[in-house]
Amino acid sequence: MPTPTIDQYRPMPDDSGCAGPLILTEDQGLAEHLVKLCAAAGAEPRLLAGAPPRRLWETAPIVLVGDDQYERCAELVRRPGVLLLGLDLDDCEVWVRGVQLGAEQVLFLPEAQAWLLDRIADAVEGVGNPALTVAVLGGRGGAGASTLACALAVTAARTGHHTMLIDGDPLGGGLDVLLGGEGVDGLRWPDLAGARGRISSTELVQALPRLHRVSALSWDRGDTLVIPPIAMRSVLAAARRRGGLVVLDLPRQLDLAAAQALEQADTGLLVVPAELRALAAAGRVAAVAGMRLADLRAVIRLPGPVGLRGAEIARGLGLPLAGEIAHEVGLTLDAERGKPPGLRGGGPLARFCAAYLDEVMPSTEGEPSS
Repeated sequence: MPTPTIDQYRPMPDDSGCAGPLILTEDQGLAEHLVKLCAAAGAEPRLLAGAPPRRLWETAPIVLVGDDQYERCAELVRRPGVLLLGLDLDDCEVWVRGVQLGAEQVLFLPEAQAWLLDRIADAVEGVGNPALTVAVLGGRGGAGASTLACALAVTAARTGHHTMLIDGDPLGGGLDVLLGGEGVDGLRWPDLAGARGRISSTELVQALPRLHRVSALSWDRGDTLVIPPIAMRSVLAAARRRGGLVVLDLPRQLDLAAAQALEQADTGLLVVPAELRALAAAGRVAAVAGMRLADLRAVIRLPGPVGLRGAEIARGLGLPLAGEIAHEVGLTLDAERGKPPGLRGGGPLARFCAAYLDEVMPSTEGEPSS
């Protein structure tokens, strides 16, 4: 198939806005290269020779200006997201023209191709601040890490944050079950095990099951129990670009993928029942997790059989205390009925989640609508 010409991409003579990248150049070779990059990023560009209408210039998520169009654009209003594409590596004056244009960067292709591809994709997806990523681990088996992870996600979603819950424990039974959505269509981990490189955050969210306003990535009931670390890295990078909150439910014994996830987390919660044996087991988990995550905090489940206090347990682990969660009657029955933890707004679990999120989460202002 022949490469489209500039005339084929010339926009209609109106002053409508631009949803995709705006390309301004009369250089056919540069135009072909930029159109291909936009296609690789999943973006549909508007290609124009000459100065664009004002609204087109102001509304495009990113503007790629060929150096041949510098004079026609230099008098336009300054705006973020303008990149100047040089045509001659030996022309040092292009950097001066970049400053006069108010360009964020001066680039030359193909040297800057990989960087520009990511920049185009970020602009089209509306990437802002990355998501806060919270890893949740259990100090021992049955500590309640999955329950807390689900409750954090449900609470954050209910308060207006974009929220993704990622199940990093292939032997945990599936967080979609805990959310009451094991029968809901959508991608599971086996579908993403071959993921490589950049994944569109928008397409990922649209493809996952949406349960109680939470985008959930869990396991299916098949035999796949291992995913490559590169797949975890690609998926988590896409999730973080979406903004809001990403909650990771990770196993105590970290496989390579879970270790990769932990290294990308911003903060972590180690759930520890108030028991001596749990304290001993949690010490080993804290030591391993602490090598990959600097901000790890203890969450203590009360009461214990001998009256241990949360502050004592956290001090014994050498971790700051994130808080205590008292026993809550009815959680187990709720799970059997498909009612996820965190929906009981007045319970100890929900109160802890709300207080913790108030402390660590930024305002929802500026997050794009779901």
